[in-house]
Amino acid sequence: MTAQQTLDDLCINTIRTLSIDGVEKANSGHPGLPMGAAAMAYVLWTRYLRHNPADPRWPGRDRFILSAGHGSMLLYSLLHLTGYDLSLEELQNFRQWGSRTPGHPEYGLTPGVEATTGPLGQGFAMGVGMAIAAEYLAARFNRPGFDLIPSTIYALVSDGDLMEGVSAEAASLAGHLGLGRLVYLYDDNLISLDGPTELSFSDRSVARFEAYGWHTQRVEDGNDLEAVSAAIGAAKAERSRPSLIAVRTHIGYGSPNRHDSSEAHGKPLSQGNPIGREEVALTKRFYGWPEEPDFLVPDEARAAFREALVRGRRQQAEWEDLLRRYAEEYPREAAEYREALAGTLPEGWEQTLPRFSSGDAQATRSAFGKVMNAVAAAVPAILGGSADLSGSNDTTIKGSVPFSKTARGGRNLYYGVREHAMGAAMNGMLLFGGVRVFGGTFLTFSDYMRGSVRLAALQELPAIYVWTHDSIGLGEDGPTHQPVEHLSALRAIPGLVVLRPADANETSGAWATALRHRHGPTALILSRQKLPVLTSADGATERVGKGAYIVSDAEGGNPELILLGTGSELQLVVEAGRRLCAEGRRVRVVSVPSFELFKAQPKEYREMILPRTCRRRLAVEAGASQCWWQWVGLDGDVIGLDRFGASAPAERLLVEFGFTADEVVRRARALA
Repeated sequence: MTAQQTLDDLCINTIRTLSIDGVEKANSGHPGLPMGAAAMAYVLWTRYLRHNPADPRWPGRDRFILSAGHGSMLLYSLLHLTGYDLSLEELQNFRQWGSRTPGHPEYGLTPGVEATTGPLGQGFAMGVGMAIAAEYLAARFNRPGFDLIPSTIYALVSDGDLMEGVSAEAASLAGHLGLGRLVYLYDDNLISLDGPTELSFSDRSVARFEAYGWHTQRVEDGNDLEAVSAAIGAAKAERSRPSLIAVRTHIGYGSPNRHDSSEAHGKPLSQGNPIGREEVALTKRFYGWPEEPDFLVPDEARAAFREALVRGRRQQAEWEDLLRRYAEEYPREAAEYREALAGTLPEGWEQTLPRFSSGDAQATRSAFGKVMNAVAAAVPAILGGSADLSGSNDTTIKGSVPFSKTARGGRNLYYGVREHAMGAAMNGMLLFGGVRVFGGTFLTFSDYMRGSVRLAALQELPAIYVWTHDSIGLGEDGPTHQPVEHLSALRAIPGLVVLRPADANETSGAWATALRHRHGPTALILSRQKLPVLTSADGATERVGKGAYIVSDAEGGNPELILLGTGSELQLVVEAGRRLCAEGRRVRVVSVPSFELFKAQPKEYREMILPRTCRRRLAVEAGASQCWWQWVGLDGDVIGLDRFGASAPAERLLVEFGFTADEVVRRARALA
């Protein structure tokens, strides 16, 4: 064995034993994957990955995603060893309160973690989005001799990732788009939590990915460093197709009783039993490792890993010199590039927002298309599309072409019928940076992408969802397509701002609010049917941005009854309020486009809109009533929809389910 081979083994076993010790100390975690995959991860991180541990946000870096997030100690060990700001003490506090080493990797918490993973398949699909963003930015900014966006997107994926449907959607899309920046290492260890994968999984995975249009390879021994390295090199050289490298590994490698066993998947080697510590000792002996102390990092291994700092500083310096020369030759493009990376919007973009008058009755989905296109013309960082519903969602950017193999600068993203992949890819694009992204489908199909929406909220990513056909008002398509519980369910996601505008001007304000919102996702809930323009264009963004505001008020501002509404139902509330005022009642009408934004307002503002002295309140929304009781209280009432809809023309459905001004008036009188 050569000196280099000895050093390689020492480094790989350092990763393995740190992972074992972290899980043992926490008495919780997944040691098997790090033990089996350490060798191929070592090759990738020391021979191929462009990164600078001293500057984890360097834009010119490659990205590495641990899609199999349960193996997080593998990633934490690599981050610590290569010199990121992650101390050995943090590894010793794995899975503990306040540590930066949680059970699954979390973006924004741990330096060097590129994406929050754990829900299997999500990291796989976010990588696809990263590659889309990289290609778009390269098409927009690269010039001959100036490769500003050299990034390759690497991921380590598991059999569980490949089983999840989101990865199939994303893999199909990636193959279709020819995303050659993707290089995925498949940890093919034949074991899942329940036992051998043959219990539930007999896919010919490599053949499946070939059918998707991927470049595929096999490595029969995951501990064969040169074979792994050659495969990664061949994958990097293949720029017209994404690459999958199936690497045969052994979960729990080196453990005499957990090797190739599901027992190594999600439990400490000792199985939480002090007597079981013998298994840890035997495993370390197999590696030729001292049984004590735990968390041992030999000086030779640390020095070898820390070469990443030297290499990374050099690579970043070369890239920054390239950027400097680029700015000299292309000053306007360089300024736009910096603006895109910073996530700022061009000065004066809000002046492009269209204004709508009282005669401009239209569906809010149509208003969105007009507003989005007006702003997109001034903000080239905006791109988006829908899940095969671009015409129905009005998500086409006019004057641009589809993003494709031959048109990387296209701003229209055609995801096909792949809502889940769309949501995850949007997250990936935003994680890569330099773009603002929207994606559309029918509101009822937001269920298909809920996992991705949740991760957008958890990562505080400014994704913008365009969910149209928002109620029974869509009509004849019937209850399968008519959302009922969706607004309540979405409003329950922490960090997601839900906006249901009532007319074209509120839609304009909602789009502007979404673009201003930088730390979390926003959902625009839009109608299929035409709606009258009820509100003024003046100050629309500010009003919508407060979440709720007074549309009309009782004389003197001292209401005896408050009517609240959103979306298509606000027109019913406005009409009912007019009739009740004609009867001499003191009525306030309030539009509530966003619960979340209203809750975020100062207490004084909320009290001004909904004074505690007025307890007679009636809310109207064509969805589940559940979430409205917080606003109307025990003395109030809600006209909602707590059953599934039906197939019939929209006008008939609204009458049958009680969404008429007459019904609002009747229920309001009953509160008196």
